[in-house]
Amino acid sequence: MLNCNRVYPSVTLNVLWQVYNPQIRANSQVLRAISKHQADMRTQRVNSHLPGRSFHLFRFHFLKFKGVMEENLSHLVLLLKRLDIADMGQCKFLDRPAPEALMQALEDLDYLAALDDDGNLSEVGIIMSELPLEPSLAKALIAACEYDCVDEVLTIAAMLTAPSCFVTAEPSREEAAVAHWRPLMHTEGDHMTLINIYNAFLEQLEASSECLAWCTTNFLSHAALRLAAVIRAQLLEVMQRIELPVSLPAFGCQDNCTNIKRALISGFFLKVAHDVDGSGNYLLLTHRHVAHLHPFSSYLCRQPRPDPPGWVLYHEFTVSRDNCVRIASEVHPEMLVELAPQYFLGNLPSSDGKELLMELRRTPARSACESPETQRSEIKICF
Repeated sequence: MLNCNRVYPSVTLNVLWQVYNPQIRANSQVLRAISKHQADMRTQRVNSHLPGRSFHLFRFHFLKFKGVMEENLSHLVLLLKRLDIADMGQCKFLDRPAPEALMQALEDLDYLAALDDDGNLSEVGIIMSELPLEPSLAKALIAACEYDCVDEVLTIAAMLTAPSCFVTAEPSREEAAVAHWRPLMHTEGDHMTLINIYNAFLEQLEASSECLAWCTTNFLSHAALRLAAVIRAQLLEVMQRIELPVSLPAFGCQDNCTNIKRALISGFFLKVAHDVDGSGNYLLLTHRHVAHLHPFSSYLCRQPRPDPPGWVLYHEFTVSRDNCVRIASEVHPEMLVELAPQYFLGNLPSSDGKELLMELRRTPARSACESPETQRSEIKICF
């Protein structure tokens, strides 16, 4: 596409699109060509009094891929399984997704113990399908019932489902934004920071009518936080309807933070990375991609800046010019060995991280980070 900046003084021409890559379980920021309709709309917005001409070049046989071909299909496959549609290959999709995307979704659900040996939904999978969340979050919320941290994981799930609560500041105001976020950042990682932000928002909501001004001052999205509150209430309603236990709030103590991480690992063991050289270069366990923490991660913004954690659990990995993992919290490899399926560890690609995990699995000693309070008997809804 050729363009003249004089013609479009107020229109952003670069179209960045999030495309999910099932092979590496990551979102890619892809520069996409605009459609003919978009080109026509931009032509109409050109100020007629400006000199010059606008040229739009696009392929004659340009096709826009449908959303089902660019999204993570795990939740869709989970719902289809709940509807007893067993053979995904024979399902008549309006727009057929790639076979490898369907296979990756089935593999992820199998790792999450959502499927039985016959490929049908297990008890865990049935409960996961009741929760309007992506499967990893749903599994973490179910595991939270075992570790008595449902209240906190509900907040994390709502905050991760809603749009980001952080307002993107102009480059000249980024330092000011970080300065306002810093008091809300938790030493245990970004997931705990989300709980701090949500709790602070509720306090402002109950204490005064200046909640919107508080959000604006602290570079937080009022709309996103309000939506997170609505989502959390709906999730709590669903859990009460299907009679899952809901624990009382206990956020703040170390045991509670450890239990939150255990619940998160139960759902996000597919999204763990380890620092390969001690400088913040993280190798993702499931594939050999190196990424960095997001620039606004609490590990990079706190003062004084702590050493980068050796192992992190992250919510999202984005492939871009600078690969980064977003919403990351430190975890111990002993927890991963304890909570991840054993066959998952064996299927990991070769790396120093895998060798360490396999060595820990062969070690009979229990994890040093495990306390008697967190050693609980297994229940049916956990693998």
